Amino acid sequence: MTVFTMKRMHRIFKEDEKSLIVAMDHGSTMNVFPALTDTEKVLSEIVENGADAFLTTYGILKNYWKTLKDCGIILRIDGGITMIREGEKNYSQLFSVEEALKLGADAVGCMGLPGTDFENQTLTYLANICAEAHDWGVPVLAEALPGGFNKNLHTSENIAMSARIAVEIGADIVKTEYPEDMEKFKEMSRGVFRPLVVLGGTKSDNPEDLLTMVKNAIDSGARGVAIGRNIWGYSNPGKMTKALRTIIHGGSSVEEAMKIL
Repeated sequence: MTVFTMKRMHRIFKEDEKSLIVAMDHGSTMNVFPALTDTEKVLSEIVENGADAFLTTYGILKNYWKTLKDCGIILRIDGGITMIREGEKNYSQLFSVEEALKLGADAVGCMGLPGTDFENQTLTYLANICAEAHDWGVPVLAEALPGGFNKNLHTSENIAMSARIAVEIGADIVKTEYPEDMEKFKEMSRGVFRPLVVLGGTKSDNPEDLLTMVKNAIDSGARGVAIGRNIWGYSNPGKMTKALRTIIHGGSSVEEAMKIL
């Protein structure tokens, strides 16, 4: 890993080598109204309450770079699908690493979907992105989901295998699902030799469940989270950001974090 790559990783993972990444890349594929109608207001609340980095889109970075201030930026460079179309979604690479750097991104992110009908496509462009990014000294985050969004394939074994596949191909960070089994996640953390960040999944109506999952994941070896709808879709995004930060960086209990909410 080059000096440039390490410096950019440090923009995302702080002194304790952990990170609160806010995923705000949903608007390129799905409906984010009404939660993100006032995007600048929501971004400001999240930044002010301690987000370390954002996984976001070309449009948000281009239009709200001043609001994002000094947060680390992971630019999603794949997509090309929407939730309007029914059936399986076939991702494609949309932007280059060079284009991400021109916008000021610190890292790039993309899917890696073993077990889907188009696994060859996403795993091939993941490999190409890793090769290109590492020439520029840019870290790559891979969202490694077995079977894509087919929950039937999200077993502990498949989640671990998909994460390992992503780092074998060259990913520097893996965004993955927490399998709700602390011992299996500990084993996975040891066997996947790059940082794991857990996703928040679908929007939860019970914030305590979310905080408990994050606490268990961090205690099991996760280096952070990459959570979207359960932050910016929460009634008070700033408070949720602060609550998650106290767990990730402060080692707080779920009960202590709940008091913030």
